[in-house]
Amino acid sequence: MSSKERILGRIRERQGRSGEPAEAEIAAVRAHLAAHARNPMPHDAWDTVTRFRERALSLASTVDEAATLADVPPLVAAYLDDRGLPRRAVCWPELVELEWDRSGIAVEARGARGDDLVGITGAYCAISETGTLMTLSGAQTSPTVSLLPETHIAVLRCVRIVRTMEDAWALLRSEHGALPRAVNFISGPSRTADIEQTVTLGAHGPYRVHIVLVAS
Repeated sequence: MSSKERILGRIRERQGRSGEPAEAEIAAVRAHLAAHARNPMPHDAWDTVTRFRERALSLASTVDEAATLADVPPLVAAYLDDRGLPRRAVCWPELVELEWDRSGIAVEARGARGDDLVGITGAYCAISETGTLMTLSGAQTSPTVSLLPETHIAVLRCVRIVRTMEDAWALLRSEHGALPRAVNFISGPSRTADIEQTVTLGAHGPYRVHIVLVAS
């Protein structure tokens, strides 16, 4: 018997069950998983965009607002200048057609390398309750662009902000059916308190997360 089997066997004993699970028991578990039953929800009478902005700021992200996608490049240029960052970035292919050059930003649509300092991505959706971005891996949405550079800039349409984590998973199932290879949740800059319980930003990823909310 493997370690896994011994552990599961002990759990069944504590539940007052013995032997291998019957077919009816297995079917009941599968039906429960397939139903995606929602757990009790917290009180959520908040404006979705306002709540997302508040929670993102509390997680040390910074937030800007654009009326349209065309307004994004000048806002990004101002952000980079304010922080003394280079006007050079890698981005997801879906964003490369924006007029970056008019704002003096050199942008390449490719996966990030170790020497890239700024990465610009979209987001599949975002979670209002926690201020979290949700991204999906794929040929056109390389996770390296949000994970490798020291600065991650995310362009997020306000219509893609949902209320809760459960809503994000429900949206993914309805639009994609099967899950991609990886689903990443980004809640502010990377941080750790492993060393002497002191919070350090940028330990396992970006030092900065800047979110540009696009109204339309």
